[in-house]
Formats: sequence, C-alpha cells, structure tokens
Amino acid sequence: MKKILFVAGLCLALSLTTTAQRSMPQGMQKLLNAEYAITTLYVDSVNEDKLIEEAIKGMLESLDPHSSYTDAKETRELEEPLQGEFSGVGIQFNMNKDTLYVIQTVPGGPSERVGVLAGDRIIMVNDSVIAGVKMKNSDIQKRLRGKKGTQVTIKVKRAGVPDLITFRITRDNIPLHSIDAQYMLDEHTGYLRISRFGAKTHEEMMDALKELKKQGMTQLIMDLSDNGGGYLNAAIDMCNEFLERGQLMVYTEGDNAPRNEATANGWGDYKDLPMVVMVNQYSASAAEIFAGAMQDWDRALVVGRRTFGKGLVQRPFKFDDGSMMRLTVARYYTPSGRCIQKPYNRGDKKAYENELLERYNEGEYYSLDSIQFNDSLRYTTRLNGRTIYGGGGVMPDVFVPVDTSEYSTYYRDLTAKGILNQYAIRYVDKNRKQLLGQYKTVKDFDNGFAVTDAMMRDFIAMGEQDSVKYDEEKYRTSEQLLKAIIKGLIARDVYGDQSAYSVIINHRNRDLQAAMDLLNDPERSRRLLLEGNPEYERLVKKHDKE
Repeated sequence: MKKILFVAGLCLALSLTTTAQRSMPQGMQKLLNAEYAITTLYVDSVNEDKLIEEAIKGMLESLDPHSSYTDAKETRELEEPLQGEFSGVGIQFNMNKDTLYVIQTVPGGPSERVGVLAGDRIIMVNDSVIAGVKMKNSDIQKRLRGKKGTQVTIKVKRAGVPDLITFRITRDNIPLHSIDAQYMLDEHTGYLRISRFGAKTHEEMMDALKELKKQGMTQLIMDLSDNGGGYLNAAIDMCNEFLERGQLMVYTEGDNAPRNEATANGWGDYKDLPMVVMVNQYSASAAEIFAGAMQDWDRALVVGRRTFGKGLVQRPFKFDDGSMMRLTVARYYTPSGRCIQKPYNRGDKKAYENELLERYNEGEYYSLDSIQFNDSLRYTTRLNGRTIYGGGGVMPDVFVPVDTSEYSTYYRDLTAKGILNQYAIRYVDKNRKQLLGQYKTVKDFDNGFAVTDAMMRDFIAMGEQDSVKYDEEKYRTSEQLLKAIIKGLIARDVYGDQSAYSVIINHRNRDLQAAMDLLNDPERSRRLLLEGNPEYERLVKKHDKE
C-alpha cells in the first residue's frame, strides 16, 4: 500500500505543471520536471545551484567548441585581461624556486610609491608566509590583489639588508597593456607586438604608432603571433585605421542572426603605411579578423603559418550571481567571404583541441608541401583578385617554417626545470648596479653585452645541481639559443621594459626576418600583392592529382 501511495505521489508531483509550464515547449517542461524530481526526491541531498550549472554545461558541451559556462570567479579571471586594468599592488613578479621575486614595479603604481624595488623577494603577505611554500601564481595573486583603496602588508628580503623590510601598500587600479613591445627595428621600420584585443587596445595602438612615427617610422611590422583574440570591436577599430572608406572589414551571420557588416569610415590615420602582418598557429579570433581584412583588401602581406581558425561569435549572457554563459550566435566572415572557422564535430571538443597537434604531426609547421590546398576553398582578394584560401584560419601569403634546429632534449629539460629564469635572476641580483652603470638603455645593453663562456659554465652547473645532466653534444646544438634567451631574460629583469625581452630574442625570429625582407624588397611585395603566391597554385595542382 505504501509503495502504491509513493508511486502515486511521484506521478502527481511530476504532473503538477502551471499554466506557464504548459505553454512551454515540451523539452523545457521535461527539463523542469527532471530538476524538480531530483531536488525533491533524490536519495541524498543535492546542491540545486550546482545541479543547474552542470545542466547548463552539459547543454553547451553538446554544441560547438567555444560555447561555454563560467562561474563568477572564472568569469572575473576571463574578463580581467580584456578590461585593461585590475586592482592590486602593481608588481611584475617571477617565482625563483619557492620565492616571489619582483622583476619590476609598475611606474607610479602602489608598490613603487612605497619603495618596493626590482630584485626584492616577498617573504610574507599580511600574516601568511609565501616564501618556501609551494604556491600557485593564482594563489599569490589572490593575496596581492583586492579592491581599490584596501591595504595589504608585505615583508621583503632585500640584498644587502639584514632584516626584512615591511611595506604597507594601498591597492590601486593597475593597467593591463595589450602591447608587449614597440620599437624601431631600423631607421624606417617600426615593430608592434599586440598580445590581445582588449577594451583599450585601439587606444594603445594609436599611441604606440604615434611614438614610432616620431622616431622615423615609414613602414610597419604588426606582430599578432600568439594573439588569441578578444573583443570584436577592438579588431574593427584597428582595421579602420588602415582601410579606405566603405571597405568591408568583417561581417557576421548565423541562422538566428541576420548579416551584420562593419565597414571602414575612411578616417584612419595609416591607410597608406606599408605594412606586413605576422601570424602563427596560435593567432586566433580577433587577430584573424585583422589579418584577414588586411589580406582580403591587398592592404598588407601576411607572414608566418596558418592561423588557429576560430571564426565563431560568442554572445555573453551574465547571470545575477556573476556567472556567465558565452553562447555562439554567429560566424565571422572576412571581406572576401571566407569563414575562418576550422571544421569541428558537435560535442567532440577533444578532437578539436588536438587539431593543432595533428597539424604538427602532419608536418604543416615545417613544410609547405604538407599543407592541403583544396581548390573548393579558393577565394580571391577584393582589389587585385589574387588567390587566397579559406578552410580554417588565415593562410599567410608567405609561409615561414618553424625552426627546430637548435632544440634538444637538454634544452627542453633546462627549460622545464626553470633553470633559465633562475640563472637570470641570480645573475641580475649580483650585477644589477654594474649593468645599469655600464649600459644605460636596453639598446646599449643589446649592442654591448654578451653572455660569456664563464657564465654558461655557471649556468650548466646550476642545471646539474637540479638534476639536469650535462650533455656536450646537445649543449652545442642549443648553445646559441640558450645564450640568446639568457641575455633576453637579464635585459627584462634589469630594465623593466616590456620590450626588453623581444628586442633581444627578435634577432633570431625567422618570421620577423621574413617580414623585414618583404618590406625591404618593394618589388617582391608588389608582385605578391598583385599575383599571389605561385607556390600555392603548384600545391593545389599537386593535391588535385593525388
């Protein structure tokens, strides 16, 4: 009898629907009834909020690879780099072993104002000891960041000072910059590396270009390598500076989203500036929109490797608890009509995430012959009618293979153990004053400083102390690369300049050299912009025969 009553009660509970529910689609009624049954009848207690979150995640995971759900904390972490600022103490730090080492303080920021110096080691934050404790960077950031106007007390160890120094710091807004590096490569060529497309990227770009122009820039290399994208509007604002009035920059369209076009207004300041755009396999989304627009209008040549291939538009839906759903609502298309989204199977995120690995295994990073050029994915540029290709990402006009000739397992092990950073930090600790006295600027350092064999012997010994066994043959393979990275890290730690590392390392950047070669060979550039890359036509014919 009890069993009958229980079953009857369950049926009654599941059949109780309001008038509003009865007007809902059948699938929605089913979902609500399932949630009601679980929360009221499940054998153990359940967290209803968590249950709803998992249901949302499950629905989104069955769609495309970029629709996603983030809780309140994840949402803040996702949005912070794009907003252009956060609230904190204003230091750039690195972890040397288990100790937080201050690389530089933000000029005019809270830490600089109270006297924190580059090279200081933070031992305590408020009442918590952080030195000698294995702690994630995110956990350290959580202790240092906070609301503007709140205070945090730190204790630091400074070289030459026997006791810990205590600083009370009032947190303030700290800018997050989109530009990693800006400088002149020669008397005429400006270099600009943009790491993300955030709320202030366009403004930062304009300031940087203005400064480079003052220094004599008459041609530009725009480096979007490793740029994972960001805000669509930031890419549109950037495109607008380089295109003529009425030229289409990008359009979006979806089954439930009508075509929406963005066209240039013609007010851009750099419509005639010769330019090459650098990209690689990690350039995605907004970076692909910019590169694609420049290529489609024959405005600039693109150099590097095929980009990631993210051409889906996400619309954010924020919930009252601070969480957010990012739902794909449309696709991006370049001015020629290319959809830059690479193929995917719904619900199979693993295969999608492994696609870059597949490119690597198939040899695409190293050999142009390994790339499949399908004639069905052929498009033409808007002005000159030259051939370009779609099918997932932007294919560069000039392909540059990855150079692995200096990589070795010895180099890999040193990098994995963090020996390069540890050595640079130790060297700067001992020689900061002497370096600043001898080399007043990054340029002086770049031209005058060399990593010596004696330094490398110390570096090798540091590696052996951390169980990285010395291998003569593999060391010789990677020697020049190791020296270049050490020099770059020392420059970064001494000069506190975002571009310091890039200034040193870019001497060895094959993509950058290819870009320079194009800018300095106007006839070759003109021919490529008019006729396209003849190698691509050869590969299309080759693959068609196969």
